Amino acid sequence: MPNDKRKIGIVAPASRIDERTAERVQAVAQESFGGRVDLIFHPQCFLSWGHFAGEDAARADAFVEVANDARFDALWWARGGYGANRIAEAVLPRLTDSARNKLYLGYSDAGFLLAGLYKAGFRVAHGPVARDIEREGGADAIERTLRFLIGTPAAGDLEPSVNAGKPLAAFNLTILSHLIGTPFEPDLRGHILLIEDVSEPMYAVDRAMFHITSSPNIRKVGGLKLGRISDVPPNDPDFAQTEEEVVRHWCESSGIPYLGRADIGHDVDNKIVPFGR
Repeated sequence: MPNDKRKIGIVAPASRIDERTAERVQAVAQESFGGRVDLIFHPQCFLSWGHFAGEDAARADAFVEVANDARFDALWWARGGYGANRIAEAVLPRLTDSARNKLYLGYSDAGFLLAGLYKAGFRVAHGPVARDIEREGGADAIERTLRFLIGTPAAGDLEPSVNAGKPLAAFNLTILSHLIGTPFEPDLRGHILLIEDVSEPMYAVDRAMFHITSSPNIRKVGGLKLGRISDVPPNDPDFAQTEEEVVRHWCESSGIPYLGRADIGHDVDNKIVPFGR
């Protein structure tokens, strides 16, 4: 009988995880999926160079190694943090045809590379990372992601916008704001754009919304949905608007249709958003 086990490589293009985190994810995979999935944490995930999971070259090399290895069916982010933007130009030109046969999944800082990959025609998705196992109830997020990566998503695993039949893209708002005008910014015309963020003051959310909705590219999207803006630091004095009021304001000012809320965010309920249709 053919071997239908899916092999998933895990790398850390930004910040590191520790071995215990990897062990916990492996335990969930074994208990819930048995022989259907083989998770391989690249040793680079455990390196440490200040803020980063190894120096830029080490992170770039690990990503390219897994992406170009035809034995892997998917490349999964170990975590976000910060640093994927520092290696994007060193990664994307080195990817081969084998890299195009994979699915790439992550969120938050992963958006820097997901954007560039999507622009180049790769299959990418916004969804939980391995380190989400550390959140309360994190096993649910891991199981949701692994079901998707092995091709057997359950009802409720995907963000409901997937059912609308229109092309989708999902980003952390701050990351998307920093992508505008770079070589990695994808063409999002006609897409439903989903955004989320965490630990940003409301004035920073407002500023990022001003920036992205001023972009001619973003003004061509088919509409915008707001995920969760969580852990917002207090503003003194209180900011004049809530996150939804801020987003509505900039959508109205720019002519972008506001389409309501989305079920994504920096939490265990973060649903999966495949880019494109």
